[in-house]
Order: sequence, then structure tokens, then C-alpha cells
Amino acid sequence: VSTAQRDEIQRKSVKKKESVTLDPGVMKNPTDLMTWHFNDICIAEISEEPGEICTDIQCKDGDERFRDRLKLDHQTGSLTITNTTITDSGVYQLHIISRSFSIIRSFSVTVT
Repeated sequence: VSTAQRDEIQRKSVKKKESVTLDPGVMKNPTDLMTWHFNDICIAEISEEPGEICTDIQCKDGDERFRDRLKLDHQTGSLTITNTTITDSGVYQLHIISRSFSIIRSFSVTVT
């Protein structure tokens, strides 16, 4: 796997209790591994295995912060956070790892 490609951080603002979608602008290949991180903790994952998706507490290191508030699109890798709270503010990163490359997409989310 070559060095990860990093893009400029995308900024998103949302009002409390609204939803925000973080769209990486890519299509997932069936063999890609996609993981979403918030403060370096894995909060969602789409593995190479078809249909293997976990969010929040289902993931290895997940916690209760986003319980039942994450929606993951297995084709685009986009992550939707519903019913946002102030504590959802921060940097989210999507790591995409394939056999030939890796990409990191970063989003700064501000909830007001």
C-alpha cells in the first residue's frame, strides 16, 4: 500500500438535533476497508466482507456516544450522524484502505 493521500479538511456546521452527512466523494470497491474515526476512536467500519458493517458500540473500540445515531452508506462510505449534540463537534476521519492505495478524508464538524 502506497503512502496515504490526504485532502484538505472539509468543514461542516450543523444545528443541535439536526443531522449531518459526511460524504467522502468516492465509491467503495468491494475489497476496500473503510473506517470512520472520531478523536482516534473507530466509530464505524465497512470491511472487505460483503455486508460486514459495524457502527459505534458494535465496533471493537466503540463507545456509547453515538448509540443508534450513525447511518453508514456501504456503497459511498458516507456517514450520517442524526440528532447531533454539542459533544459531536470535532474532527472525523475516513480511512480507505485498498490493495493498491490508501486515502484519508477529514471533516471538521461544528454543532451549535
